[in-house]
Amino acid sequence: MANPFIVTAKLPSNIQGWADRLRRAHYPAERNHLHAHVTMFHSFAPSLLDELKDFLPRVAGEFSAPEAEMSGVMDLHTGTAIALHSPQLLSLREFIAEHFHGSLTAQDLYEPRPHITIQNKVTKREARALQAELAPAIEHVRFEFPALELHLYQGGPWDLVKTCVFRGRERL
Repeated sequence: MANPFIVTAKLPSNIQGWADRLRRAHYPAERNHLHAHVTMFHSFAPSLLDELKDFLPRVAGEFSAPEAEMSGVMDLHTGTAIALHSPQLLSLREFIAEHFHGSLTAQDLYEPRPHITIQNKVTKREARALQAELAPAIEHVRFEFPALELHLYQGGPWDLVKTCVFRGRERL
């Protein structure tokens, strides 16, 4: 699909800075075009832009910020990620997926595993080395996602279209 829209859960600034530093240190520089992020949906059709721009702010206005916890290192085979435990984020994703039922791509119909990718497209050996190094250092840090973000993919860096700050009271 040409120029799809991507929905992410925004990281708080302290986690964002830490994860971006890890990406700069361990992600191949020629492929590192993005900031650290937590992808919720990989690909919405361009025809859904108006609906996304209307629906996502309503969701963020209704619900409180989903809580999360870093739960360890995730093996991506040729990369490394920080695994996240967030039942609230998964519930929110399910709520959004239900609204867009019938419009999701095959990639977004899978069982999600929230994570922050910090290394990808390296050798398995390099990935295993970083995983061994990081595993003892990953603490079970708790945080809240402050917002949802809508991005446009155009082949390289993503263009931020909209940030929807969580300001509701309802917990998922």
